[in-house]
Amino acid sequence: MEIEASMVYVRNAFLMKDCVPSRLTEAIAIDEMRHMNWLGDLIVKKGGVPVMEHKELDFGSEDLKGYLQKQYDLENDAVKRYQEQIYLIGESDAETVGTLKHILDEEKRHRKEFRLQLEKLKQ
Repeated sequence: MEIEASMVYVRNAFLMKDCVPSRLTEAIAIDEMRHMNWLGDLIVKKGGVPVMEHKELDFGSEDLKGYLQKQYDLENDAVKRYQEQIYLIGESDAETVGTLKHILDEEKRHRKEFRLQLEKLKQ
């Protein structure tokens, strides 16, 4: 999830001609990389090995609206997944839930930022 978002956002930021959404997308890509690092650390700490595989990348349609819509959709999916994971883990692992809640808050902010950029395109 975080790997896919990072790669999509970095590529899309390169192609966006409008500076504001491009820089925003780049900054959010960096956040996603940080999330990936936090999750990787947790996995290793608990004796696992992080999986670095991802599905085939979908960058959205080849215009600003398409990029932003795809990015909004990725954030919306991430919010749902993190909410589900937090619910499933419950009180059994406070450290993991704490990390996931922090990431969830950032994903909600990212989703809002992409939504606001999409709304500006409609004006």
